[in-house]
Amino acid sequence: MELLADADTALKITPKALIVPHAGYVYSGRTAAAGFATLSGSTQTFARIVLVGPAHYVAIRGVALPTPDAFETPLGRVPVDQATLNEITDLPFVSRNDAAHAPEHALEVELPFLQIVLPSFSLLPLVVGDASAHEVAQVLARLWSGPETLLVISSDLSHYHSYETARRLDAATAAAIENGDWASLGPEQACGYLPIAGLLIEANRRNLKARRLSLCNSGDTAGPRDQVVGYGTWMFG
Repeated sequence: MELLADADTALKITPKALIVPHAGYVYSGRTAAAGFATLSGSTQTFARIVLVGPAHYVAIRGVALPTPDAFETPLGRVPVDQATLNEITDLPFVSRNDAAHAPEHALEVELPFLQIVLPSFSLLPLVVGDASAHEVAQVLARLWSGPETLLVISSDLSHYHSYETARRLDAATAAAIENGDWASLGPEQACGYLPIAGLLIEANRRNLKARRLSLCNSGDTAGPRDQVVGYGTWMFG
């Protein structure tokens, strides 16, 4: 709550999609809060969140959906919109896979932000493994829906470089995101490069552009500068 309270809420553009980091709050919390703060005071009430992140722990093919009917944080339970998830299970690269979700932090770390800024919402949680950017874009196109739906892509940027190297790499990644250049993204740029690339493909098709809200790394927040992780937040609206 303190991270959101400190974030700039002057921006009056309601996002359709956000890219936010997913590290520990002491490292990337302020960067993530810059994105979620755009939802505070919005005239648009989001009823459904499509939350997409990379598979960090379990090797999977395609996109994994969970079977439980809710996710839970210390702030309470968030219902999973299983009915809508069922609408994408006909895609050959989409499957139910609780093993991929069980240890995964990339989705859950975003939920408390959403629970604070939104009165209530249902969740469509997706973990992306060995998929193509176009496959991710196909899923996002199916779930895009109307103004009641917000897409949240969870990803950190470069990993374990020196401070100056990370700044250079992340600046290039930021430029690619802001130019809609999905094809230049790879695992060296972001752990969630496939979710980001999928979003960029669909955003390009809908003429939506990324607006940078924050860009830093762990050397700027709570860690040493010899091996840092990059963080960035963008909104599409």
